[in-house]
Amino acid sequence: MRAASYITLLLAMVGLSGCTQDMATQPRYNPLRASSFFGDGRSARPLVPGTVPRGQLRLDEKLYTGMVNGQLIDTPPFPITRADLQRGQERFNINCAPCHDRSGYGNGLVAQRGFRHPPSYHIERLVNAPLGHFFDVMTRGFGAMQDVSDRVTPEDRWRIAAYIRALQYSQRASVNDVPAADRNKLDQKPGPPTAKEEK
Repeated sequence: MRAASYITLLLAMVGLSGCTQDMATQPRYNPLRASSFFGDGRSARPLVPGTVPRGQLRLDEKLYTGMVNGQLIDTPPFPITRADLQRGQERFNINCAPCHDRSGYGNGLVAQRGFRHPPSYHIERLVNAPLGHFFDVMTRGFGAMQDVSDRVTPEDRWRIAAYIRALQYSQRASVNDVPAADRNKLDQKPGPPTAKEEK
C-alpha cells in the first residue's frame, strides 16, 4: 500500500515536470526595444490608420485643441461657473504656482531657486492673448515649459485658463469695475458675519 502511494506520487511529479509556462517565457519585445522583424526597426507598432484607441475619440475640437479651424478661441467650450473657477484655482496652485507663483507674476519657488522665470501673466502680450493660448500651452508646452496634458484633464486645463484670466482681471480692476450698487460696500468696515453670510 505504501509502495503504491510512492509510485503514484512519483508519477504525478514526473507528469507535472512536463508542464511549462510557455506563454510566460515566449519571445516578446519590451517597450521601446528594437526589433529586427519590422523594417523600421521598432517593436512598438503605430496605430492602424483610421483607428481610435478606446476612450480617445475626441470629436470636440474646441475642448481638446482650444482651436476652431486652426485659430485659437477666446471662450471656453463650456460655461465657467464659480465652482469651475474654484477648481481652476486649486489645479493652478498645484500645477502652475510652483513656477508662476499664486498671483501669476512668474516668481514661484522653482524660479526663486535658480530656474528660468516664466513670463508674467500680466504683461500686455498675455493679457491680450486668447484664452485658447493658455490651454494650448498647457496641452503642448511652450519654450521651457513642458506640457501638463498627462496629468491635467482637458476640462481642468480650461478651468485653469479661466482662472488665469480671472487673475489678470484682478490685477487690472478699478473701482469703476465694481457695480454702482455695490460701491458703497467698499468703504464699509467689515463687521461680524450675518446669519445669512454664515450659511
